Amino acid sequence: MSSTVSVDAVVDRALLDRLTDRVVARPRAERLATVAPFSGATLAEVPLSTTDDVAAAFDAARDAQHWWAARPVAERARIIGRVHDLVLDRRADIADLVQAEAGKARRDAFEEVADVALAARYVSARGPRVLRERRRLGALPGLTRAIEGYRPKGVVGVVSPWNYPLTLAISDCLPAFVAGNAVVHKPDSQAVLTALLARSIAIEAGLPEALWQIVSGDGPVIGGAVVEHADYVSFTGSTATGRLIAARLGERLVGASLELGGKNPMLVLDDADLDRAAEAAVRACFSNAGQLCMSMERLYVAARVREPFLERFLGRVESMRLGAAFDYSCDMGSLMSQAQLDKVRAHVDDAVGKGARVLTGGNARPDLGPWFHEPTVLDGVRPGMLAADLETFGPLVSVYPVGSDDEAVELANDTPFGLNASVWTSDLRRGVAVARRLRSGVVNVNEGYSAAWGSHDLPIGGMGASGLGRRHGREGILRYTDQQAIAVQRAHNIAPPAAMSYDTFSDALTRSLRVMRRLGRP
Repeated sequence: MSSTVSVDAVVDRALLDRLTDRVVARPRAERLATVAPFSGATLAEVPLSTTDDVAAAFDAARDAQHWWAARPVAERARIIGRVHDLVLDRRADIADLVQAEAGKARRDAFEEVADVALAARYVSARGPRVLRERRRLGALPGLTRAIEGYRPKGVVGVVSPWNYPLTLAISDCLPAFVAGNAVVHKPDSQAVLTALLARSIAIEAGLPEALWQIVSGDGPVIGGAVVEHADYVSFTGSTATGRLIAARLGERLVGASLELGGKNPMLVLDDADLDRAAEAAVRACFSNAGQLCMSMERLYVAARVREPFLERFLGRVESMRLGAAFDYSCDMGSLMSQAQLDKVRAHVDDAVGKGARVLTGGNARPDLGPWFHEPTVLDGVRPGMLAADLETFGPLVSVYPVGSDDEAVELANDTPFGLNASVWTSDLRRGVAVARRLRSGVVNVNEGYSAAWGSHDLPIGGMGASGLGRRHGREGILRYTDQQAIAVQRAHNIAPPAAMSYDTFSDALTRSLRVMRRLGRP
C-alpha cells in the first residue's frame, strides 16, 4: 500500500476558494467548515445561504429558464455532450476532490467520474429523441390529428446527499437541463465543493451560469426552502426526510422523484459460481465503505453452498486494503463522519450483545484515520437487532442460510424497503424468474449494483419505503416535463352534421365503434 498523501498535496486551495465564491449567499455570510474524512482536518469554509438567498436563486433561475427553454433541444444536448468530454479530461482532478471531500477509495471516486460521463452521453444522445413531439391516434381517423408534446417544469429543486458528491450532484441535473429547466441545487453541507466543481465544468461546456444555482446550509431550513419554491423536486436521502418532502409538495400539487433508503438483499443460489459471487459481494457490500444506497446489507446463501461461499467471501474481505491514499492502492476508504462511525459501531455492538457473531472485522481503525472501520461480516443476526431491521449505511453485512429459493425470496421481501437486490445463479432463466418475485425496484442478476446502475437506458428507483419515481432512461428525462396533449380537428366537428338527428348520429357512431373493435383498432 502506498503511503498516505495529505489533502493539501492534491487539492488546490485557490480552486476551493474560487468554488465557494459561487454559492448563492449574501456578502460576508456565516461560513461552515467542511472537513476531510481522511484526517478530520478542515477542507474549506463554505458560505451559508439564507432563505432569502434561496428565493433570489429561484428568481435568477426563472429568468434564465425562459431563455433556455426557447433554445432548440439539440443545442441544449450539445452542451451536455461537452460535459461528457470535460469530465473525462479532468478525471484526475475531479477524483482528487471527490476523495478529499468524501473520504472514499480512488476506485470509488473514479466510478463517479465514469458514471457522470455515461449520464452525460446518454442524455445528450437520447434527449432530443425522447423530447420530440409524437403523433398519437386521434378520435376520428383522418379527421383528428393528436400530438403529444413535453413542456419543461420550470425550475427544478435538486437536493443531493453526501455519499456520492459528484454523481448525485450532476446526474439528476443533466436531464433537467436537456428538458429545458433551470435548477436550484442544495447539496449536503459536506458535499458542496464537488457540486460546485461540477457546475463550473458545465458552465465551461456552455451552460448559462444562472441556469444552475447552488445554495448551502441546514437541510431542514435551506433544503426546505428549496422544496417550497421548486416546480419539481429530485431528492436522494433518507426515507424519513423523503416522506416529509412528499407531504409538503402534496399540499402544492408539485411532483417529485425520491430515491430513499434500502436494506438490500443478495441471494446466492445453490448453483452459483461461488468465486464470482464472492468477488462481486465484496464490491456490492463494501464499495464506498458501504455508504451506497444500493449496497448489499443482507446475504441469503443456500445452505448447501454456505460454507464454501463464506470461505471465499471472508478470505477476500480479510485481504481488503484500507487506507487514505490518493491512488489505486486501497480497496476501501473512510466513513464520512463521526455520526456514520457511531451508527456502524452501534449496529455491531447491538448485534454482538444480543448473540450475533463477528465472522471478520468488527473494529474501528483510528490508526488509519478518525472514521475508518473494518469491513465487517456478521452471523446469527435476528429480527429485533439494529443490523437486521435498519439500514446501516456502512461496511456491515449479515449472512443468513436458506434452504430454498422460496425461503430466500420470502426473507428478502420481508422488509418495508425495495430499492436494489442481487441474485446469483448459473442458470440465467432461474435468476430472472427469482428476480421477478422480488419486491425491489432494481434487481441485478449475477452483479451487485453496477449492471443496472450503469445501464442508463434503464429506469431505476425504489418500491415501498425506498421511494417513488425513476432516474435514468426515458422516464428520467420526462419526469422533468409536463405532458401536453394537442388535438387538431379537421373539416368536421365531432357532432352530428346539420341534417342528422342525434338518434341517427348515435346509431351510426355505435356501428362504427363495433367495426373498429372487430378490426382490432385501439
